[in-house]
Amino acid sequence: MGDIYGYVRVSTKDQNEDRQLIALGEAEVPRKNIFMDKQSGKDFNRPRYNCLVKMLKEDDLLYIKSIDRLGRNYEEILEQWRVLTKEKKIDIVVLDMPLLDTRKGKDLMGTFLSDIVLQVLSFVAENERRNIRQRQREGIEAAKLRGVRFGRPLKPMPENFEQVYNRWEEKEISGIEAAGLCGMSASTFYRRAKKWRDNVR
Repeated sequence: MGDIYGYVRVSTKDQNEDRQLIALGEAEVPRKNIFMDKQSGKDFNRPRYNCLVKMLKEDDLLYIKSIDRLGRNYEEILEQWRVLTKEKKIDIVVLDMPLLDTRKGKDLMGTFLSDIVLQVLSFVAENERRNIRQRQREGIEAAKLRGVRFGRPLKPMPENFEQVYNRWEEKEISGIEAAGLCGMSASTFYRRAKKWRDNVR
């Protein structure tokens, strides 16, 4: 019997990993052997995951809470599963899906069933990621239609803008000088000047 490890992933720094940590604790995974990433599951370019893979050796055991914590890219989940079980020769236990326990059913039928379950769950994980992105896009579009503005709010126009703008239009001063007088960058001044000109017209 090798060492026991656990892997935890949440998509953002704001999300809570406690549920996964509790589940791994109940499986008696040593806390020092739990590796955690706080980033998207779209690929496996994750520092702590890659560190974990390097440490794993034959006969080690890896626990994860659910297959989507491993990742959300269908093809890459299947490839990583192959690397871990065939190349690294470790066992994996997915706590939320008892059929995905490579310690059990190592005969042909058991392997066949677990492969089918893995493919289905990997597909579901990627499909959910796509649905999340679609819902985000739809939410942003709906918010724009309601007049919600995204990005940093515009700073109010300085009181001297019209005066400086007129001097710049008359070529009394350069755009850089005008921007300095207004307390803004040259690019911001030119952008504001264009809007000002369009509104005046």
